[in-house]
Amino acid sequence: MKLEDYRAFTETLTQILQADLRVLGLIAVGSMAEQDYKPDEWSDHDFFVVVESGLQNFFRTNLEWLPESDRIAFSYQETEHGSKVLYSDGHLLEFAVFDLKELHLAKVNRYRILIDRGPVRDHLAQILADTTHWAQSLQADDRFLFGQFLTNLLVAAGRFRRGERLSALSFLYGSATRHLALLICKYVPALDAKVLDNIDPLRRLEAAYPDLALELERVLTSDVVETAVALLRIADRELKESMPQYPGNIIQILESLLAANLK
Repeated sequence: MKLEDYRAFTETLTQILQADLRVLGLIAVGSMAEQDYKPDEWSDHDFFVVVESGLQNFFRTNLEWLPESDRIAFSYQETEHGSKVLYSDGHLLEFAVFDLKELHLAKVNRYRILIDRGPVRDHLAQILADTTHWAQSLQADDRFLFGQFLTNLLVAAGRFRRGERLSALSFLYGSATRHLALLICKYVPALDAKVLDNIDPLRRLEAAYPDLALELERVLTSDVVETAVALLRIADRELKESMPQYPGNIIQILESLLAANLK
């Protein structure tokens, strides 16, 4: 979707909900917030709708309030509060509907308030503070983060060699790489730190660490065990001088264990 079309969709959605007095708030999040970066042709529309208590389920299940609802090709409720909607042209909406009491369940880092008929702004400021505190707590324990990284590499290598290749890929990509990214974001200076995402550390890593992200992408296309060894060596190179109480001894032990899986 071109930027002008993306913004036109945002404007139409805002106008529709502005005309409905049952709607107390509309909050753009992610790319739709247009904070630090603009939407591009691959961006979804991510937003929260705040409605009067008792109307949440109506807005989650009755999608006729969405722009061009006749073009909706598929939709489903992803979580208790959130839904996804796919249009026939491939455009994706990810939204959640709350009343004011439920809004605190959300997590946000970048947002833009498009409609505010109640104390939505005050709620969002508190949610942002809570999200920041939550993200910082995830990064607080270096030993936990590094332990998750190391042990998931080892589990991935073992399962791959056992023949459980899909499970191995899940451990390698879904957990080991994520925990390494958390440590990198914490200790390695970024080219552009403001684009980093404290909810998903892999988002926009390419903009913050272009060379390192390219290297990670390259090694992640290798054999699972070879990738595990390469990630271990990247972690050692990037973190051993900057991370306090760096556990260098376990690096050598784990590299030997992984190398045994290469034979």
